[in-house]
Amino acid sequence: MCTLEKRGNLFILTLTGEDRHLFNPDLISSLLKLLSQVKAQATCGSALITQAQGKFFSYGFDLDWAQAAGSEQGAVKRLQQMADLFKPVIATLLSLPMPTIAAITGHAVAAGFTLALSHDYLIMRKDRGILWMPEVDIALTLPDYINALFKEMIGDASVRRDLLLRGLKMKGDEAEKRGVVKAAYDGEAEVREASVCLAENLGKRKWHGEVYAEIRKGLYLQLSAILGLSHKVYAIARL
Repeated sequence: MCTLEKRGNLFILTLTGEDRHLFNPDLISSLLKLLSQVKAQATCGSALITQAQGKFFSYGFDLDWAQAAGSEQGAVKRLQQMADLFKPVIATLLSLPMPTIAAITGHAVAAGFTLALSHDYLIMRKDRGILWMPEVDIALTLPDYINALFKEMIGDASVRRDLLLRGLKMKGDEAEKRGVVKAAYDGEAEVREASVCLAENLGKRKWHGEVYAEIRKGLYLQLSAILGLSHKVYAIARL
């Protein structure tokens, strides 16, 4: 489902397998457990890279699992359950005491796009993969924390409109041009290499992890409030 590897100060979280990495309660629980391990083991100079195997970064919530409830009411209940379970994943990413990077080597759709966007930096490939929020096409509304995430992580209102109200399938070149991702590269190997290079360079700064996390939460105050994250003030002098 997912694994966690530690290379020096780098944590590498990988969604494993060749499937679509659909978020159901089991995968969400596994993901949250590993992120909690990252937070507990963080040291000065740590950084996180989240990546996936196969052609998908993640295709979002497991709608087949929701529909397997056998009724419309049951499906809606399961969808709400997944949204509620996914919320702490976003909260944990926002409060991690280290820089975070999403290495997107495949399609990042719906909650998969949301997961990627919850990182400080997004790096994507040009030759394959899209960023896509299909909810407007499949008649699903968005949880409040996902709306807040897009509002605060993507500053350009026209980009948010195209993604959320048009269901635009955004490829790497356009995502880089419109400021959704930090950079886009020609292939999977280049994305992974660039992600590690960025993580190592950020880790060398040896930032105080809790201060870093508090600055991040303060930068996204509305999202932090919806996620139930408190914002503290640190005053730490480094000479």
